[in-house]
Amino acid sequence: MHNLQIQDITTLFVVVDDCLPARTKGRGRPGALSDSETLTILLWCTLLLRQRNIIDIYRFACRYHRGEFPGLPNYANFVAHCHRLIPVMTRMLRESLALEAPLRFADSTMVEVCRLIRADSHRVVKGLAAFGKNWQGWHYGFKLHASVAPDGRFCGLRLTPANVHDAQALPFLVEGETKVVVGDTHYGASVMGRRMWEEKGVFIVAPPHPKQRKKILAGWQLLLLKARPKIESVFDYLKNHLGLVTSFPRSATGYLFHYLRVLLAYQLMVTLG
Repeated sequence: MHNLQIQDITTLFVVVDDCLPARTKGRGRPGALSDSETLTILLWCTLLLRQRNIIDIYRFACRYHRGEFPGLPNYANFVAHCHRLIPVMTRMLRESLALEAPLRFADSTMVEVCRLIRADSHRVVKGLAAFGKNWQGWHYGFKLHASVAPDGRFCGLRLTPANVHDAQALPFLVEGETKVVVGDTHYGASVMGRRMWEEKGVFIVAPPHPKQRKKILAGWQLLLLKARPKIESVFDYLKNHLGLVTSFPRSATGYLFHYLRVLLAYQLMVTLG
């Protein structure tokens, strides 16, 4: 799943250029780099080099890929161009979702923006981030809600403040041809189960709540629950290999750009791997 079948940056550029929507001419001078070139640099450094912040990506491109990208601008203009790509990256990520998958594994993970001890003085995403608690303790930042197909591709994504309950994001994770969703105890509430069945025809498979003494499960449901760590391995890869969790951005736009860069890189990797 994690072996990208692209061995050079030129091949990656061709893939990215084919995926980008046609761009209409705007006013003013054209950028030194095209959207395809900028996005190629970002994805290449994220997937193959695991660069964790935009300044390291820019320095690497200047040092080793000046020949492929002779129009590389100065750092400030490069960052500005990256931020202008947010709508394009959002559209690419949305169009790459595996909406046809009938079976999905759903879960959420905390995405901290800083250490808990610094939360009170953190101002970059004040008003957007929040305190949230899970089995590991308290966190300050956001929560990534996701559903994935059995092959690891994202089917649905939702980024919320850390205090949003998992079940509240579930309706956004089951769009498309979903028939069965496998989740943890947070998705097992009978009210949400009835709502998903009545509104979307989706059946939720979840383990019993710790306070429940008995819950009847069929054999196929037990097998699906045993496969639920699939999505946990996706979160582990996003955090420990692609650097999803960060405190480097200095604006809310910077945080959004970082998350989109990592999520889009992962989706491309799984789709082409």
